[in-house]
Amino acid sequence: MKANLVLLPGDGIGPEIVSATVEVLQKLAALYKLDLVTKECAIGGIALDTYGLPLPEETIHACHNADAILLGAVGGPKWDDPNAKLRPEQGLLSLRKALELFGNLRPVKVNPDLIEASPLKPERLKGVDVLVVRELTGGLYFGQPKRRYFENGEEKAVDSMTYSAGEIERVARLAFDLAGKRRRKVTSVDKANVLECSRLWRQTVNRVAKDYPEITLEHILVDAAAMYLVTRPELFDVILTENMFGDILTDESSILAGSMGILPSASVGNHSNSFGKPLGLYEPIHGSAPDIAGKGIANPTGTILSAALLLRYSLGLDAEAAALEKAVEQTIASGIRTPDLGGQYNTREFTVEVIKNLQAN
Repeated sequence: MKANLVLLPGDGIGPEIVSATVEVLQKLAALYKLDLVTKECAIGGIALDTYGLPLPEETIHACHNADAILLGAVGGPKWDDPNAKLRPEQGLLSLRKALELFGNLRPVKVNPDLIEASPLKPERLKGVDVLVVRELTGGLYFGQPKRRYFENGEEKAVDSMTYSAGEIERVARLAFDLAGKRRRKVTSVDKANVLECSRLWRQTVNRVAKDYPEITLEHILVDAAAMYLVTRPELFDVILTENMFGDILTDESSILAGSMGILPSASVGNHSNSFGKPLGLYEPIHGSAPDIAGKGIANPTGTILSAALLLRYSLGLDAEAAALEKAVEQTIASGIRTPDLGGQYNTREFTVEVIKNLQAN
């Protein structure tokens, strides 16, 4: 099997964690007789510095022709000027839009060996296995008008939250389909008591739910969802929500797992790759962590597990994905942990141990 992967290391710790993950993938490819061809492209701050754009045309073209894409992180203080017309994050948003990656999947499953790493009481973490399905190409981040202007001598700004019924329906169907392979429950999160967009969201989700009678649907307001995530997280199966709410809730959910450094994500849409599988963008949920960039202590777990999602969703390699996830679990269980998880091991040492466990299985 030959698969073409585009690597987008990006900024901050991105190059370090992507490099570590590629090393693991190369070992897995040798063990399972896979031919993984990689091409590295620029995105984010490094692309701004090199090309003057956060998402060069070369990168877009390469991604369109890939079987899957692995991303590190974008952004950093170097490009944080609020008056800048171009910012690193625009590269990521534009790529999601260009590839029509409307559904972001963020699994949050508590590792028993890391329960002590979470600030929550251990009894609240038992059995937690949540999949957040976040709409990714609509809502407040993309709505128009979006501008800053002066009125009556005062500066103002406007961002618009907009959704169509079609945008909501396609991500709702994705959530219901995934719930059918899990515990058959969807919790739709909105703010229908205040926002017109949320009222359309709830109405559309209810309509879609009629096609999935075997799935239990519940609606919850986003403020209550934020509270229940830390007080009753075991009650959730699949959480379905819009772009901004999903952005916030998934970052909050990282405390369940103990660290943002260990959570993966997958972004999928309508485009298929050469295998007839979804062309997806895979990335850890954390940022570029500029404070530790170059120190060799970044946790590559989220990126490695994102590669496992890549194998599963875009390449259809379930056994290989499971082997990679098992190797990571064994590494953590053996006490090999990076500083964000209270350990003293560096990125390189963690990566080597994952590779050893891959070989041993």
